[in-house]
Amino acid sequence: MKLVSYQTENIEHLGIYVKGHIYNLNTCDKNIPDNMRAFLLGEAPMMKRAHIVEEKILSGENFKEEVFYELIAPVPHPSSCRDGYAFRQHVAAARRNRKVEMIPEFDQYPIFYFTNHNAIQGPGEIKCMPDHFQKLDFELEIAVVIGKKGRNIMAKDADEYIAGFTIMNDMSARLLQMEEMKLNLGPAKGKDFSTVIGPWLVTPDELEKYKVPAKENHTGNNYDLQMSCKVNGVQVSLGNVKDMDWTFAEIIERCAYGVNILPGDVIGSGTVGTGCFLELNGTGLFNNPNYQAQWLQPNDSIEMEITGLGVLTNVIRKENSELSILNLKKK
Repeated sequence: MKLVSYQTENIEHLGIYVKGHIYNLNTCDKNIPDNMRAFLLGEAPMMKRAHIVEEKILSGENFKEEVFYELIAPVPHPSSCRDGYAFRQHVAAARRNRKVEMIPEFDQYPIFYFTNHNAIQGPGEIKCMPDHFQKLDFELEIAVVIGKKGRNIMAKDADEYIAGFTIMNDMSARLLQMEEMKLNLGPAKGKDFSTVIGPWLVTPDELEKYKVPAKENHTGNNYDLQMSCKVNGVQVSLGNVKDMDWTFAEIIERCAYGVNILPGDVIGSGTVGTGCFLELNGTGLFNNPNYQAQWLQPNDSIEMEITGLGVLTNVIRKENSELSILNLKKK
C-alpha cells in the first residue's frame, strides 16, 4: 500500500495511491482521518481500514479519484526526525578521503542525530539561502516511519513498529556543517533547513518480495532495493539498501532505549555509499588532484529512485535574500 499526503487549494489531505491514481481515504471511509499525523496515531486499526479501502479499489468499487492536487511530504508534520549512520561504505570512504582511520566504534553500535522535523519537505522546489550554496549537497537515503508507540524495544521486535518506508534526501550545507562541527556539536545549521521525503509512504508488505538476510551478526529485516540519484539527468550515485550494515531494527532499538518512539517519527538510514557529493568529490580528489569538485547550484534538479519506493524529484531554488550568517561571525 502506498500512502500519500497532498494539497488541494492549500489544504492538506491523506490519500492512497493505486495504479497511478490518488484517492482520498477519508472520502472512501469516513472513519479514516484526512491527515497523516492523525492516521498514524490510530496505529494498526487505521492501517487495517486503509488496506480495506485499497482492496475495494482493486476489486473495482467506484471511488472518486483526485485530479488536481500537489504531492507534499507523505509525513508532512513528523513528531520527530532522526538520521542514522548505517552504511559502512560511506563512512569508510569519507574517512579515507580525509586521510583518517576508520573509526572502530562504527561497528559497535548504531548512532543517529536529531534534525529539524519542522523543515520536512516533499517533491517540488527546495528554497535555499545564499550560505547554503557554499558547498550545497544532497544525501541519498531510505527512511522508515514509526507506526506505533514503544519504549525499550529489542531489535528482534523492532520491525513491527515500522509503518512504512520512503526515500529521504538529507540536504546539507557543507561549509556551514564543517565550520560548526569544529566545536564538536552538531550538525545544526548545516542540516536544519531541509530534509526531503517522498513521494509516498510504502507499507512493509509491499517490500516482502525484496527481503534478504541482514548482515552477519545483525538482527532485523533487510531489503534488496537499488538506490540511485541523478543530478540534471546525469546519474551520480548508485547503491543498495541491502548494503546497510546496521538494520533499521537495530537503529530503532537504540532510539527507543529509555524513551518513547511515537507514530509519525521519521528515521533515516544515513547516506548510502556514493550517495553525496562530499564523498564523491573526496574520492575524486583522492585519486586525482585535478578532479573538478561538484556541488548543487540554483535550478539544479535532483531525482532519487529506490526500488519499490518510487522517484523523489526536486528542483533547487535560491531564496530572494542576501542575508548571510557566515558574515555574522565575530572577528
